[in-house]
Amino acid sequence: MEPYQRRNRHFEDLVARRGLIWMGQNTNHLPTHPDVKRAMIAAIEDEDYHAYAPPTGLEELRRLILADFGVDDADVLITDGAIEGLYHACRHLIRPGQRMIATDPGWPWPEAFSRLSGAEVVALPIYRPEQDYKLSAEQLAGAVEEGGAGLIYLIDPLNPLGVGYSADEIAAFARIAREADAWLIHDCTYRHFAHDHTLAYRLYPEKTITTYSFSKWLGLAGLRVGGLMARPALIEMLSEGQPNSLGSNLVSQKGAIAGLRTKGEWFPEVNRIQRANQASIHDAVAPINGLDMPVYPSNGNFVVIDTGAAGIAPETLCELYLERGIMIRQAAYQSKLFADRFVKVSTTVPTEDADRFCEMLPDVVRAALDGIGRNRALY
Repeated sequence: MEPYQRRNRHFEDLVARRGLIWMGQNTNHLPTHPDVKRAMIAAIEDEDYHAYAPPTGLEELRRLILADFGVDDADVLITDGAIEGLYHACRHLIRPGQRMIATDPGWPWPEAFSRLSGAEVVALPIYRPEQDYKLSAEQLAGAVEEGGAGLIYLIDPLNPLGVGYSADEIAAFARIAREADAWLIHDCTYRHFAHDHTLAYRLYPEKTITTYSFSKWLGLAGLRVGGLMARPALIEMLSEGQPNSLGSNLVSQKGAIAGLRTKGEWFPEVNRIQRANQASIHDAVAPINGLDMPVYPSNGNFVVIDTGAAGIAPETLCELYLERGIMIRQAAYQSKLFADRFVKVSTTVPTEDADRFCEMLPDVVRAALDGIGRNRALY
């Protein structure tokens, strides 16, 4: 069996597993607002799906995304999930021989897309307490000075660590990108969960592309709808040869519209629940020897737990939790340099699911230590 077949079957098994608690993909598993479900059901019952959608996306959806960003001088291209927008931007904007600068840890797929375009990818190491587990302006400027940059990929808040960047830090990154004449992709997938957030677009609008996702805050991960925000002239350029040239899923777009219309009614409670879940996990981790949460509170709907001092492989923790009905994510998925250091745990789940994770943690750690022959005090 080829590796892609094993990967696919693994995830199909997860999807088919009834009762599995999804705490590894940062998707929202809290109940969907009734208006969102009604909008999608109505689109199916009316058989709207017989027609192709407008190629750039439904006008109302694009207007609502701009309003959600608080921007009135840009435009939006609707894509089949934010990741398709990232694919299109990386393939369209960067040229062979140019450098794409990202971070490690980070989101690996834009790096892969840039390599397909012939770019050299430089992933700057950031899992360091002395730099607060995030990219510094000095680090980015040094990398640009060393070899230039065609594209800078900034995740903010940062998946998987949950750090966020201040207004001053965003201003510094925008200045570096402008001086290098580089494209700046500001991946804002988790901005709705942030304690504070600054759009790089406001500081470097001419070459900034900003992502928009409905997978996380609205929970439409399996429906594949997202977008890119940029100046109209850049959207015009990106619309040429876009992968979804016949438009994105109409049913998904109708659900996204309903979600944005009603967001103020229900999303604050989602964020309250996930932040309370973060606090519960933090309280469960704190007394256990060898475990640590290097970033708390997180600006995303997830936290990382460092297992390095305990000597526990992240994969072991993930396997033991999966045996107990909870899916979490190992560091290797999002880091090459720090793959042995942490697991990521998503927090947009019902309170009882997060409590179950916390209750299991001591037993899971004991089982992991027993498996590697470590006889040590847990507390």
